[in-house]
Amino acid sequence: MLIVLKPDVTQEEIDHIVAKIRSLNLEPYVSKGMYRTIITIIGDEDILREQPFEAIAGVESVKPILRPFKLVSRETHPDRTEVEVGNVKIGGDKIVVIAGPCAVEGEKEVIEHALMVKKAGAHIFRAGAYKPRTSPYSFQGFGEQGLKFLAKAREETGLPVVTEVIDPRDVALVEKYADMLQIGTRNMQNFNLLREVGKCQKPVLLKRGMSATVNEFLMAAEYILSQGNRNIVLCARGIRTFEDVTRNTLDAGVIPIIKDWSHLPVIGDPSHAMGLNAYVIPAALSYIAAGADGIIVEAHPSPEDAISDGQQTIDSDQLVILIQKLGRIARALDRDIY
Repeated sequence: MLIVLKPDVTQEEIDHIVAKIRSLNLEPYVSKGMYRTIITIIGDEDILREQPFEAIAGVESVKPILRPFKLVSRETHPDRTEVEVGNVKIGGDKIVVIAGPCAVEGEKEVIEHALMVKKAGAHIFRAGAYKPRTSPYSFQGFGEQGLKFLAKAREETGLPVVTEVIDPRDVALVEKYADMLQIGTRNMQNFNLLREVGKCQKPVLLKRGMSATVNEFLMAAEYILSQGNRNIVLCARGIRTFEDVTRNTLDAGVIPIIKDWSHLPVIGDPSHAMGLNAYVIPAALSYIAAGADGIIVEAHPSPEDAISDGQQTIDSDQLVILIQKLGRIARALDRDIY
């Protein structure tokens, strides 16, 4: 349920309404927009229906929430959310580029890769310290040592760092070193992990499950928001279909739907959508043309030498070309590169 407050509502009236809601064992979430304050109530619908919230001072109207996701919905938060990752904001008028190798390959290597990303003009560095792999015999990452290497790369370049967390027990550790925690496609519905990152203070990059519907994707984000963490960036990354030429099927069409249904920023991952580096740049442009707030791309000085996912990784020259083209697309849409 939504409680829309009057334009001239006082803080004292807001506090009274929040206290009243909590006295009913319901959970209030206050969202202050530019023109209106809205309180979203989560809890027993039978209790909600019985309460005369319209009679409380400061309340303008009471409305049901139609979508299954409450806190993620633009019904409850009409203004768009901007998420700060270090000194970078995702979700505003400017396009953000996140780039780096699939995996942390060593201290010397990760610093080299981060310097390449910064020189090309990208804004956030990505690399996996933990790597969930289909085969148990594939490289699984450096773990905590890899996190320390990422922290060193941030120190050397000034770039914020995003890396994946795959186990609820590791959330506090990854939060200690990273500026943003990534939830990968295989963990989109790992509800214990979602709840745990929802309790942390760092922003979360939530990737769409390879077979997830839009509603399932947004409900996964709801798990995180329900625990108090509102700094979520959604990531489209291709979905699994009958297509066998590319790694997945490009899901750029989901971008305008998510931006219509949700206030959260959304970016695209063309590397995992296509799986072949020759098609990464046009796929990235498609995401931005569809309205994405940025892209996350795998980039490496020598893709053929990458420890993992070299076939979908672009090199430094391609990264420069990509960022230049993204800027032109952004400006055509009255936006700009960050």
